[in-house]
Formats: sequence, C-alpha cells, structure tokens
Amino acid sequence: MNFQDLFPVLNHSTYLNTAYSGILSKPLLEWRNKHDVEYLNEGSNFRVNQATITEDLRRKLAEIYQAENIFLTPNFSFGFNTLLNGLDQNHRFLLLKEDYPSLAYPVKTLGFEFTEVDIDINLEQNIIKAIEDFKPTAFAFSMVQYISGYKLSEDFIKKIKQTYPQILLMADGTQFCGTTPFNFKQSGLDALISSGYKWLLSGFGNGFTLLSEQLIGELYQDRVNKKLPTAPFLIGKSHLDMCFEPGHLDTLNFGSLYHSLNFLQSTGFVQIEKSNQLLCQKARLEFYKRGLLPVWMTERESQSTIISLPLEEKLVQKLAGANILCSARGAGTRFSFHFYNTEDDLQKLLDVLDGKS
Repeated sequence: MNFQDLFPVLNHSTYLNTAYSGILSKPLLEWRNKHDVEYLNEGSNFRVNQATITEDLRRKLAEIYQAENIFLTPNFSFGFNTLLNGLDQNHRFLLLKEDYPSLAYPVKTLGFEFTEVDIDINLEQNIIKAIEDFKPTAFAFSMVQYISGYKLSEDFIKKIKQTYPQILLMADGTQFCGTTPFNFKQSGLDALISSGYKWLLSGFGNGFTLLSEQLIGELYQDRVNKKLPTAPFLIGKSHLDMCFEPGHLDTLNFGSLYHSLNFLQSTGFVQIEKSNQLLCQKARLEFYKRGLLPVWMTERESQSTIISLPLEEKLVQKLAGANILCSARGAGTRFSFHFYNTEDDLQKLLDVLDGKS
C-alpha cells in the first residue's frame, strides 16, 4: 500500500512524530467534510440521522479490545480525572517517576497517598519491591512512557494482577493503543484510558475509557442509590454514564475515531505491530552502533515504538532543516515510528546523524 497517497504529510516530511500527534488521512478528511456539509444543510435533522455513530463506535471498541464497560471520553485526561473523582480518598497510589503529567498531577493534588518508582533497567523489580513495601491499593501508569518509550510488558501487568488481585491497575494507553492488538478482558487491567489523536490517527477531541467490573464496584458509590434524571433523552443512562459522558457527544470527533478504527482494523493490528517492531528494532540497533543507546535498551523483550536519543542542539537543528519531524522530550529527542514509516525514513535520519546530509 502506498501510504503517501493516504497521508499527504508523508509527501513532504519524514514524519517520525506520531508520539506527538498522529496524522490525518485523506479518507478521514473526506468523511469529516461530508459530515459537516450534512450538518450545514440539515440542521437538527442531521443530529437525529447521526444518532447511531456513538453506538457504532462502542460496538467497534468492544470488538477490537474485548471490553464491556465502555465510555466515550474526549481524551485521557478527562477520563482519568473522572475516574479519580469517583474513588474513595483512602486509596494509596503507586506511580512511576516522570510519568505523563496528566496522570501524575491529579493523583498528587487530589490528596491520595502515593509513592513513586524509578524508571530504569530494573523497573519491574522496582515495582514489585514498592508493592511489597508500600502496599498500594492502586497502580496508575502509562503503558508506554512518553519521554523514554519504556514499555511495561503485558505479561508483567498480568503477573501483577494475578499476584496482587486487590490492586487496581489503571493504564494510560495513549502512546500504546493503535500499535498492537490488545485484549482488555484478559489484560489484568482495571482501566485502560486513551486519547485517539496519536497512534489511533483520529484527530483531537476523542478517546475512550474501558473499565473492569472490579473497578466499577468502587466508583461513585455515593451516587449509586441517588435518583437519576427522568428526561426522556437520558432514560437508560447509569450514574457512571452521567459522570463519564455528561452532556452531548460530538459526532464529528467520535465519528472520526470510528472511521480510523475501521481503517486500522482493515490494515490489521497484527501487521501494524509486526511492521512497527521490525523497523524500531532496526533503528535501535543502528542507534546503538552510534553510541546513542545503551545495549540494554536494545535487548528488552517488550519494546515500544518510541525511541529517545541524547542529541546536541546543533544536530537537532539539522534534523529540522532536513524536514525530519520529531520532538524534544525530557533530556532527549524523541523519535516515533508507525506503520506508514519505512526504512527509507530511517535511512534519512541516519544520514543526518552521520553528517551525510
């Protein structure tokens, strides 16, 4: 497949910046234009005719992620804050140092007791030790670290849940969802919350929250027996619906997520993962040869699609001059590879790193 025909930005840029923002496809733009033209011409009738979009999206998310309790939220931050606001304040949180601010900040400022674990070569051992010492009731973390690209393996997450079933496992999937197949029901997670604008290529303003039955049993218990609204258009909504999905849902944004999920599903999540991992492993080996990565970063079994390199500012400016799109994050420069990237993209990057262009 010629992805340059689908994603015009690839025609003039070496796009290694999906971790910052996914890119827009021509088919999605065409759908969005059609959506708004219909709204322009139909007014209120348009909303009636588009009522199935959100339910179609729920069914698609259930199919792809094998989940039952699905809430449509505009981004990770909204979903996670809504979740935290519904928890008892006695929960004790385990966090990872330098995790995504929208994950760490609300835990710290809402008054929960917490401790943090260093992210290094011994991360998994650090987590187990912290669980044994601090005895948290909740562990909130990003599946993939936005700065370093460090990824917790799915097997390790399952092991935590099997060993410590009482701990609520809450994950930010924004740098993860869209890169690999994933079965929420079998994952051990109690919450997977994701924005859609990165690896899901859905534009801004859409995302989702998946919850386990165990976690649902702890959320907004003060509202369970309270009377729900009786307005006809709210009939059938639960107290959690009223918390996670207050007000009207945007058919443009959530329709965009539905459209992109269909595209990614037709491309094949297994094929996407294979393509991503082959290119990223090749990139890591090349970076290691140039002294830009430690050997242990090339040998980890569980790898993400994000790689951070310690580059001097002069070299970063050369990358910008070569129209190679990447991001400064933490103390490094972050490169992220998705299925539409090629070995030619990697070679262009290596040529700049080697001073050849």
